[in-house]
Amino acid sequence: MANGGTIDRAAMSADLARARAEFHGLLADAERNGAWHKPTQGTRWNNEQLLLHMVFGYMLVQRLLFLVRLLSRLPEAVSRVFARMLNAATTPFHPINYYGSCAAAFYYNRRRMGAKLDRVIASIDRNLATESADALRRGMHFPTGWDPFFTDYMTLEDVYRYPGKHFNFHARQLTVDG
Repeated sequence: MANGGTIDRAAMSADLARARAEFHGLLADAERNGAWHKPTQGTRWNNEQLLLHMVFGYMLVQRLLFLVRLLSRLPEAVSRVFARMLNAATTPFHPINYYGSCAAAFYYNRRRMGAKLDRVIASIDRNLATESADALRRGMHFPTGWDPFFTDYMTLEDVYRYPGKHFNFHARQLTVDG
């Protein structure tokens, strides 16, 4: 939590708006430079696939919000066991994550992904505005093997902050600037 324990909703909302604006700039750069199918740096995806994967990070948060709200109300051991089970499935998860983004980019392609991100971020921002401080402080255990930005225990606030970290990391891997 920022500011010595207070929850800075304005900063979280601003980060959502920043990513949205930056994403549209990246889409414009990819279009202007014809860089959709150009390889990215450090991934097997091309730019169009990685951009979709970045959108997917926000789509994932929509599901994680529900999951954290549910599991954070149960005994902590439930989420710990759940996270261990997911970690045990890390090996098949990574190819599914890769090929899923490749396949999804056919539907949520360059013409659709900007609008999809707009809708998802608007939904996340609306949810953020209605969360109580107590809810934002509740959390659950996460499968740390699935994503470098997952920590062993994440609060709902951490989940709202997650997609910006994921976005920033992958934005540096894009090669849309010519």
